[in-house]
Amino acid sequence: MEEDEIAKPAKPKAKKDTAPGRLIDTYAAQCENCHKWRVIDSQDEYEDIRSKMLEDPFNCQKKHGMSCEEPADLDYDSSRTWVIDKPGLPKTPQGFRRSLVLRKDYSKMDTYYFTPTGKKLRSRNEIAAFVEANPEFKNAPLGDFNFTVPKVMEDTVPPDPKLGSPISTTTTEKSSFKQIQD
Repeated sequence: MEEDEIAKPAKPKAKKDTAPGRLIDTYAAQCENCHKWRVIDSQDEYEDIRSKMLEDPFNCQKKHGMSCEEPADLDYDSSRTWVIDKPGLPKTPQGFRRSLVLRKDYSKMDTYYFTPTGKKLRSRNEIAAFVEANPEFKNAPLGDFNFTVPKVMEDTVPPDPKLGSPISTTTTEKSSFKQIQD
């Protein structure tokens, strides 16, 4: 699960643009009680849930008008590639945007941060240099820039990634600790 770019109108692709199936288009969290998957409306809301997951696990009632009696929003299947985030990762500092991109071979994801000015940062050193050069962002805690990537769920990866990619990628947060431990 990460970017809204998939839903935006098509634009001419530059050579370095990422294929739509490799960007996150859906965020979801699993209810601690009924284990149903609930779509989370935005990346910001998802990151808020993920950052508090250890002390305040997600449940259906946290979604307005939702209960465990309602059908699941998503079914875990191979119609999309699923990636599972670690709970407790900090929320991206205000004004910045965290981007996850699935590698072409589906082996893992790469994490990038985009500054409020649109600059792409690929490492902690680049973030530190940007904050140093732009004192207006000195209040952005460096510890909140986390390059931990979600785990790609191998059972949802296409059998031959070269032949085609799933329609979308979903980032999820599992609320049951037994389900996230490796």
